[in-house]
Amino acid sequence: MRTAASIILGLAGAVASAQAQTNVTIYGIVDAAIVGESGGSAGRQTKITSGAGSASRLGFRGSEDLGGGMSAFFTLETGARIDTGTLDANNTIFNRQALVGLKTDMGSVALGRQYTPYHNALVEVVDPFRTGYAGTSKNLFPDNGSNVRTSNTVTYASPKVNGFHVDLAYSAGEQSSISAGRQYGGAIGYAAGPLALRLVYNAKNSDVSATGTSRDIGRNVLFGGNYKFKWITLHAGVGIDKGFNSTPLGNPNNPYGGVAPTASTDARDLLLGFSAPVGPGTLMFSAMRKNDRTRFDQDASSWGIGYLYGLSKRTGLYAAYAHIDNKNGAGYTVANNSESGTGSTGYNLGIRHTF
Repeated sequence: MRTAASIILGLAGAVASAQAQTNVTIYGIVDAAIVGESGGSAGRQTKITSGAGSASRLGFRGSEDLGGGMSAFFTLETGARIDTGTLDANNTIFNRQALVGLKTDMGSVALGRQYTPYHNALVEVVDPFRTGYAGTSKNLFPDNGSNVRTSNTVTYASPKVNGFHVDLAYSAGEQSSISAGRQYGGAIGYAAGPLALRLVYNAKNSDVSATGTSRDIGRNVLFGGNYKFKWITLHAGVGIDKGFNSTPLGNPNNPYGGVAPTASTDARDLLLGFSAPVGPGTLMFSAMRKNDRTRFDQDASSWGIGYLYGLSKRTGLYAAYAHIDNKNGAGYTVANNSESGTGSTGYNLGIRHTF
């Protein structure tokens, strides 16, 4: 049986030979860090990990002009663990993205495994950490699991018209009931000059038709934006999470011991932050609040700060720190781009190279 590594190497060779016919790019990120965590029942931990700032990856991206204003495009992207040299998800190859589609003047349509409009809004508009480092919005916002990316998905991205654009996504649950397991959502965005805004809706049906399990649909609404001044960019986001599995815990394994925390089914999220060029790098800061409106009242607040020092256009060193205050037995943990974290305090000291 061919290994995943040999398959990837074979694809790299095929991509190289196809460059004469299509526009193909091989790209990636190599990111490794020393990560410290404390405050949980596991005690103080120090480790070398992969992708604390930006998840390490290897990708192939290409397009072909079909004439008449139409083009075909594809993306195949796999995650890698730099600390161990393994794939970041077992029994997968292109677990991060795997899609193919067509683009015209009316927009683009793609099929495959893809990012959700919800996650894209956090990365592109709301979060000054772009969902990475210890200060990531993943600490309190429900940016994990299928809220990040979905399989069996068809997406539509409109062209920009007077600064406005629309993104739609539908992921089939592929069960005997057409509605069971499906997820869908969309975003309306505006970007012109220094202002960027995004309004997002996300809904997922966690019913399981094979067992007859029926649950409430989990829904997320996110509104956020940023404004670029000459020397600083201000970021803000407000989220509404309601229903089963609308805001799952990043670390569901009772990281603080005692009575296990309960994932909220009715919450409000708030983020305020900034990013600013300082010297040869970028300073990032955010403060967040989770308001759990259920009877458990498991609120949390957090803050994070980080700095990415640019050694060149492709290579940078980074440091980040974050802390979470949990209330009434809440179980939120300081995460990073690749891990959910084990405690209420965390730091990253790392290096990132892009190609």
